[in-house]
Amino acid sequence: MIALTLKALIPVVLLIGLGLVVKRWMIQGESFWSGAESLGYRVLLPALFLHGLATADTHDLPVRRLTAVLVASTLVVAALVIALRPLMRVPADGFTSVFQGSIRFNNYIGVTIASGLYGTQGVAMAAVCNAAIVPTVNVLCVLVFARFGEARPTLTGIIRQMVTNPLILACVAGGLLQALDLGLPPGIKPALQSLGAASMPLGLLCIGAALRFGQARAWTGPILTSTTMKFVVMPAVTFLLARPLGLGAPALLVAVLFQALPTASSSYIMARQLGGDAPMMAGITATQTLMGIAAVPLVAALVPT
Repeated sequence: MIALTLKALIPVVLLIGLGLVVKRWMIQGESFWSGAESLGYRVLLPALFLHGLATADTHDLPVRRLTAVLVASTLVVAALVIALRPLMRVPADGFTSVFQGSIRFNNYIGVTIASGLYGTQGVAMAAVCNAAIVPTVNVLCVLVFARFGEARPTLTGIIRQMVTNPLILACVAGGLLQALDLGLPPGIKPALQSLGAASMPLGLLCIGAALRFGQARAWTGPILTSTTMKFVVMPAVTFLLARPLGLGAPALLVAVLFQALPTASSSYIMARQLGGDAPMMAGITATQTLMGIAAVPLVAALVPT
């Protein structure tokens, strides 16, 4: 497990570091980085989610029970984070970063670990995890940004954000294609796959470019809170909900592992696009990625299967 985690996380860490180097010594213009973030949010990430959800092979898996566990655990932790909001000494836009850091996950790392553990069956279970968590997380995050982000839209504005958000639209489209067993046309499928593959490296470079180490001390509390939620509370809640539903190994282990993954590069891109604290989000993402090298194998070792 440690070897699999290192294999999945080391490229992530290296790309974040490269983004820091590129921003400092090669491409300093903010217009480039804002354009790259917009491209990732509007094109690359939607392509990743649409392709992944539409092409998932979910036959012979406990899809309903696995989905129920993942959606329920995400909702429970999201509600807990919001309930603890009055105790957090962070501004409203900073809370959006704590929220995302508590519930988002890096699906690239998840697929790598699941496939390493269980082969093609692991890839299929990872697809179910993505299908369950990605739409849930994106809807929750849009609602939290609408409430706590810099822009405070009306109810009509919130609904407009929901129905026009490219990530949510991609999840809905991919889910429908999966439910109807339509898949993707031969010409569209490789194009979406290529676009989706570009989302992770570009997003991680943008995270590295946004790191501001001079502000790190002010982020100690938010980083500690979101990291505790991500690596302790979320996997614990997932395990406790999975047991009564009879979710057994290997689905149990994959579910817990997915909910213990560090937050994804899409967190930073959403923070930039929807009025959150993007530098803090970059700090949370980088910290969780590094801590995940130890946290993910530890969580796996504690899961009885």
